[in-house]
Amino acid sequence: MGLRDLMVSNPPVSGVEAGSSIAASTAGLDKSLARSLAWRAAADWSSQVITWTVFLVVARLLSPADFGIVGMAVVAYSYLRLVGQFGLPVTIPTLRDLTEDQIAQLNSVAAVLGIACFGVACGLAYPLALFFKTPRLFPVVVVTCSALLAFGFGAVPEGLLGKDLRFRRLAIGSSACDILSAAVTLLMAWRGFAYWALVAGNLSSQVAFAALVVIWRPCRFAWPRLGSIRKALLVCWHNLVSLLAFASYDRLDNVTAGRVLGPSALGFYAMAWNLATVPLEKVATLVTYILPSYLAAVQSDTAALRRYLRGLSELMALAVFPASVGLALVAHDFVPLLLGSKWEPMAPVLEVLCPYVAFRSLVSLLDKTLIGIGQTRYVMWAQLWALLILPCGFYIGSHWGICGIAWGWVAFYPLVALPLYWKTFRTIDLRLRDYLSVLRPALEGIAIMVVGVGILKYHLPEGQPRVLRLAAEVLSGAALYAGAILLLHRQRALALWNLAKGFGPTRGVRHCEAVL
Repeated sequence: MGLRDLMVSNPPVSGVEAGSSIAASTAGLDKSLARSLAWRAAADWSSQVITWTVFLVVARLLSPADFGIVGMAVVAYSYLRLVGQFGLPVTIPTLRDLTEDQIAQLNSVAAVLGIACFGVACGLAYPLALFFKTPRLFPVVVVTCSALLAFGFGAVPEGLLGKDLRFRRLAIGSSACDILSAAVTLLMAWRGFAYWALVAGNLSSQVAFAALVVIWRPCRFAWPRLGSIRKALLVCWHNLVSLLAFASYDRLDNVTAGRVLGPSALGFYAMAWNLATVPLEKVATLVTYILPSYLAAVQSDTAALRRYLRGLSELMALAVFPASVGLALVAHDFVPLLLGSKWEPMAPVLEVLCPYVAFRSLVSLLDKTLIGIGQTRYVMWAQLWALLILPCGFYIGSHWGICGIAWGWVAFYPLVALPLYWKTFRTIDLRLRDYLSVLRPALEGIAIMVVGVGILKYHLPEGQPRVLRLAAEVLSGAALYAGAILLLHRQRALALWNLAKGFGPTRGVRHCEAVL
């Protein structure tokens, strides 16, 4: 049963029948959400062996400057992609009352915006090359941004797949495109195409995904009429501004590194950022991509909203915290061993960014919760506030190199998170004590892991081979964290273990429900 069917088949009634109806509806949503999480996790994680093996090989074949050039080109691409999609993949799943004709009008808007954004990208290519003092950036921007044409036509179909809760299909398509990107990148890097390997890999993935969603969920076009789609455009505008603000401050650290410190420094910083955000991308995105669609169905049920937020926050903390903090603990041995000695200067940056990413994974649930319950305007202003203050931290930190830019996140991001926490807790009547209680297992496990690995590193001989040091640190950290969770919070540890063990297309559903 789909989400729309659940809402229609369970109309409001009174008394005992009302309680039974709400419980049945919530149970159905739990199963649907659990199934979507299971498919998304199975598809994403099954592709990681291939994509990360390829990434490590490509990192050895290419230079930091190659990654830096692509990082400069992505600055324009990130903005224009969002404008071309106009927030529609987020808006359509949360606006449940859109008619077929209104959706067709929005599809026309997205297509025109995609074409216009590619034209803007071509016009910006030369000024960007001058800004970064890198003439060879001009063609890189044009080729990279050619994917905007496909995104304009794929925005509404992707949103419709989310509205229909077709997350299994979206997950499989996304993973297949990731593997395609890895194959193209590896082949071209091996053939000596330098930074063009990264450009081609990204382009092939994005175009293929847009083509898939159009094939799976085709949508007709209609002439836009402002009076008919005014409300939808307003929500799209809120979501678009939020996404643009996020993309701005999420990339301005790279812009600061490239402009102030140069391409090589940007290459080191960008690689550290990519490694640090792996847990965030593969766990947080797993949840936040599908969360607004489900929260939109329980907007008036604050108890269900609290339960979803607390359960998913606990799951996020248990999964992301050990990966992020553990990577920071082993950075100095991990980086030169797996990427080569030329990447060693990025290890201190990784140590700073990883704990920040752990905190950010929790905050990422808050704005998605607010969007799902219709608070798009507040989220927009919160993201604009972040855009105002975070660049200050990056610029101040740049005086101490790329590590200082990383510290800009740590020092200024709490000022972004606090308003989101305040609004979310107030809206769904969630007490801080209840929220912190679900984070306690992960925090206690992390504290024990940090102390234990720190003691081990202090006593390890300096002349010991890196591979043995890294193995000892990883194994001891994993054992300490798992042991602490198992001994102090056995019930929740078993629930998480069953969740991980059962994350297949069908078996993972009941384990997801247990965690939620």
